Amino acid sequence: MFNKKKQPPIKSLIAEGSQIDGNFKFSDGLRIDGVVVGNIFGNPDLASILVISEAATVTGEIHADHIIINGTVKGPVHARLMLELQPKARIQGDVHYTALEMHQGALIAGQLRPIVGAEEKPTLKLAANNG
Repeated sequence: MFNKKKQPPIKSLIAEGSQIDGNFKFSDGLRIDGVVVGNIFGNPDLASILVISEAATVTGEIHADHIIINGTVKGPVHARLMLELQPKARIQGDVHYTALEMHQGALIAGQLRPIVGAEEKPTLKLAANNG
């Protein structure tokens, strides 16, 4: 979607030094440089891009089409189209994505769960794993 069309503009900013407590819904683009304690939802009917900068911390669930993370996220991440993890990305939670780009240095403490079509692949269990 984003390769064929121009990405939506970033129209909203949560500035460094700011904190939002509660769920946050946005359209088009959102950049977070501050702190969000709550869930973040990009409008599912329109193209959305979310940028979480190196200075940002998000505690909650994240849903958007294209997500770029270089900060800290504590909670599950749902990238409907593309997830980009920059070198200082730190995620504590499961990551759901259609396409993933992960730079050296990014850390994920959770499961990587690719989305295929409208369905997610089932979690694989290793033979060596007794669970």
